[in-house]
Amino acid sequence: MREISTNRITETIKRLCIEANCKLPIDMKTCIEKSREAETFPTAQGILDKIIENYNIAEKETKPICQDTGAACIFVNIGQDVHINGNLTEAINEGVRQGYRDGFLRKSIVSDPLERVNTNDNTPAMIYYDIVEGDKIEITLAPKGFGSENMSRIKMLKPSDGVKGVIDFVVETVEKAGSNPCPPIVVGVGIGGTFDKCAYLAKKALLRDADSANPIPYYAELEDTLLTKINALGIGPQGFGGKTTALAVNIETMPTHIAGLPVAVNINCHVTRHVKEVI
Repeated sequence: MREISTNRITETIKRLCIEANCKLPIDMKTCIEKSREAETFPTAQGILDKIIENYNIAEKETKPICQDTGAACIFVNIGQDVHINGNLTEAINEGVRQGYRDGFLRKSIVSDPLERVNTNDNTPAMIYYDIVEGDKIEITLAPKGFGSENMSRIKMLKPSDGVKGVIDFVVETVEKAGSNPCPPIVVGVGIGGTFDKCAYLAKKALLRDADSANPIPYYAELEDTLLTKINALGIGPQGFGGKTTALAVNIETMPTHIAGLPVAVNINCHVTRHVKEVI
């Protein structure tokens, strides 16, 4: 049994909060830069140039890429041979508290969804735990802005709707979103499970590198089909038109009930932030 201190977890979370908000991951940079090379519409070219300039300045000066520094979504894979000497959830929230304070990041969490009183430290974090094999903890921190989060949808399709129903729903969701999620976007799609599980899959899909493909050929092909149809909408960067509405479509699936076909779409803007560390 390996012991990990809560202090180490807090320090890690604090550092990751700042890094994730100020440094766009390489997969996103690669997709944006490839899209800029392929874009032919002058307005779209200019916007993509500004997006590239913005994330370069943010990284160089350690400043947030976007004013919406998001809800701190944290995915924690805990090795079954790990012992934590304290309260893990409290340690994570303390790391978020310190990271958003010391990084001068905007605090966007309210303590009650209707009374709307700001917690003033961006806690509580949205934490997802999984128990895995081994004696390590893998932490993925993904700040989620709500301009894109608000454009996400879920639908309980009938099994008879099939793949066409899935495609139509995903494309319709992006079309209805329009310029609101600050395109170019990354589209996370969850298929299967239950009402809540497919939403979790859609969010988890956004953690996968945008320049990767689903390991199952059928779903890799479906990702390509959806990306082509979405970019054919012509919404373009920031909604001004062009080829680049989406940078990637990532699909995650799991088994489901014979009577259901749950589908969720979780949209992220071009600032799809995610950073991972193993302790």
